Amino acid sequence: MTDPNRPKDDPAQAGEPVVSKPYVMPDDPEPGSVEVLQKEATDARDRMLRTLAEMENLRKRTAKEVSDARAYGITGFARDVLDIADNLQRALDAVPAEAKASADPGLTALMEGVELTERSLLNALEKHGVKKFDPSGEKFDPNFQQAMYEVPDPSVPAGTVVQVVQAGYMIGERVLRPALVGVAKGGAKAAPVTSEQA
Repeated sequence: MTDPNRPKDDPAQAGEPVVSKPYVMPDDPEPGSVEVLQKEATDARDRMLRTLAEMENLRKRTAKEVSDARAYGITGFARDVLDIADNLQRALDAVPAEAKASADPGLTALMEGVELTERSLLNALEKHGVKKFDPSGEKFDPNFQQAMYEVPDPSVPAGTVVQVVQAGYMIGERVLRPALVGVAKGGAKAAPVTSEQA
């Protein structure tokens, strides 16, 4: 039975078989564009791998900066506090040995209080990664010490630290303040340090 609403020239109305045309997708690649797409995919993969490598480097760099900030963030404060530690040591050194031996109980208590304060300050600094070092008897190293003068002393090899004017301090693996030292002059040359001794 025919549908009266269909137009007369409709092939389905006439009973003819319907032949469909091949449908062409609007984004079908043109011939020869497969190579272009492969090149674009390769380029995109390279960009992605480079970006991942940059992100990994950035992550490592940021982690190192955070670690350094934790370890060395108090450097300025620690330098200021070292002056206090030096003044406490100077106060103790200012009392002559005879006065210490025959000190009245008040002076003894004062000296013990200053010593306790200095120890407490150094312990607090050490808790935060600041360590005192004394290079007496070591070979002079300009990375850790600053030579103030030379001392003629033939009993020790030349270039040996014989006097420490001011102790040095390290913060982590860095020098916070170099030690101020007097270096021996005129003695025998110090033996060179071999790689096995280092």
